[in-house]
Amino acid sequence: MPTLSPRERIVVGAGAVVALLIGGYLLIVEPMMSRSRAAEATVPMREETLERRRQQIGQKTRLAEEIAAVNERLRAESRRLLRGPTAPLAASELQQLVKDRIAAASVEMRSERVLPVSDQQGLQEVSIELAFMGSIRETVTALAALERSPYLLVLRDLKMRVVSVGQPRELLTTMVVAGYLMPKPAGLKPPGATNDSAAGQPAGAPDGDREED
Repeated sequence: MPTLSPRERIVVGAGAVVALLIGGYLLIVEPMMSRSRAAEATVPMREETLERRRQQIGQKTRLAEEIAAVNERLRAESRRLLRGPTAPLAASELQQLVKDRIAAASVEMRSERVLPVSDQQGLQEVSIELAFMGSIRETVTALAALERSPYLLVLRDLKMRVVSVGQPRELLTTMVVAGYLMPKPAGLKPPGATNDSAAGQPAGAPDGDREED
């Protein structure tokens, strides 16, 4: 085989060095530079995410205090609701509560009736309509007693009229008072309820016909 001259060996060696340099740049330097540019582009986004997480961690104590305050307020407000647990029992409780509150006013109860229950933003509104007669002072005392009730009571309607022209100081007051009840969660069975499969079978019923001896 013919040997290369010194000049040709220099040219071949230079070409090999150039090829190695180009290959090293394309295979090593260029990917590293691309990764570096991508990392630099994501740094601000990561810093922003990290800062948001730091703020959330810093607000953890404040949020826990606010949640505890809200829960305490809910517990306090729930104590002002009617006990029930059903609407008819709550209506009876509301009737007794109203009559107890206005008893000190010495008014004369004329009539009372329970109104249909309605839903109000997740609560059941239990209302009663009652009419009583008394003097102006007694009527004001009765209304003030209802206003000071520890229960959550709302006066939905109020009408007053003079009983007779000859007795202008005697008033007949008709009003609608509403209380609120937390509805029972769906799916709960009342105490003593039985399964549907056993409800239709009388107690002690035989499982099947028996052969007579």
